[in-house]
Amino acid sequence: MTIEANDPAIAIVEKPASLRPVLEWIARRAEPVVIGLAAILIGLALFSLFILAVGKSPATLFQLMYTGGFGSWFSVQNSLSRAAPLLLTALCVALPARLGLVIIGGEGAVVLGGVAAAAMALPLAGTAPVFLTLILMAIAAMVVGGIWIGLAGFLRHYRGVNETISSLLLSYIAIALMNQFVEGVLRDPASLNKPSTRPLPADYMLGNIPGMDVHWGLVIGILACMISWIAIEATSYGFAARIAGGNVRAAQIQGLPVGKLIAGFTALAGSFAGLAGMIEVAAVQGSANASLAAGYGYTGILVAFLARHNPLAIIPVAILLGGIDASGGLIQRRMGLPDATVLVLQGTLFIVILFCETFYGRFKIFNPDLWKRSL
Repeated sequence: MTIEANDPAIAIVEKPASLRPVLEWIARRAEPVVIGLAAILIGLALFSLFILAVGKSPATLFQLMYTGGFGSWFSVQNSLSRAAPLLLTALCVALPARLGLVIIGGEGAVVLGGVAAAAMALPLAGTAPVFLTLILMAIAAMVVGGIWIGLAGFLRHYRGVNETISSLLLSYIAIALMNQFVEGVLRDPASLNKPSTRPLPADYMLGNIPGMDVHWGLVIGILACMISWIAIEATSYGFAARIAGGNVRAAQIQGLPVGKLIAGFTALAGSFAGLAGMIEVAAVQGSANASLAAGYGYTGILVAFLARHNPLAIIPVAILLGGIDASGGLIQRRMGLPDATVLVLQGTLFIVILFCETFYGRFKIFNPDLWKRSL
């Protein structure tokens, strides 16, 4: 008897699809989340010991930290405003990291970007259209910031100078230059106690998002993170940067322009930090002064490392760190602790995060290549 293969009476039992691809996808992406959360919890635990040592209650501290950062709509808006520059300064660290570079001098690009934006606004404010003035301020800040951090990339590739050291030293030079300009040729004669540039007219300030007491810098930062993710993950330049970051020799053998990639990515990173300085001038300070050196460039390092240099992950991490920073004043008033307590917490978290970097790739559950049993 012959059985036809297409006989409808025959039931064909198909093997169910394997769950392994799905589990592999989850495992690989769960590793940074699990280890990152563990690092935060360990850091908070160590910080609690410090708070106990000074005779204060960690529970009260964390409650005030939540209240000051996210406990009310006012607090949330304050946190979002503080997160705006962190989004951009974190990109200053995250983008070069894709090439294996460690840039920690974003603070210098922030202050010089702010000075460049203020200098550009001096002849334009009150005469040129508002939108054009803000655009030119942003361009000036991005160009100066890009040149400043791009210099560290240039020295790294063409002269073999360590980019971590050079970018850090350049930030100190940038702060000195900012003080020189603000207290010298750009100083407003009316600024007596606190030297600063001439303030921007109210009409030329970067406004708030409709319905929120948060300036447009937040939207700019989020868009910058999204564009950076697309540039890294969906373009040939981003792919080349990832190859060069994994193995520079292999990239050179394949003919990839490693030098141009390093100079280009560091310059782009610096331009984002410079834009953060422009936003501080146009949305917060109203002028360039010593307050530009507020530590956003250094906090951005923590944001970038906690986000594993993923531009999209930078968004929630920056908001979290912005909330912690916003709670500093409330902690100082309610608990009698110095405002620098928040900086101690950030430093503790950064040390723990660096320590936990050594655990990536060591757990079998997160490494599908080590799984023996097929699913």
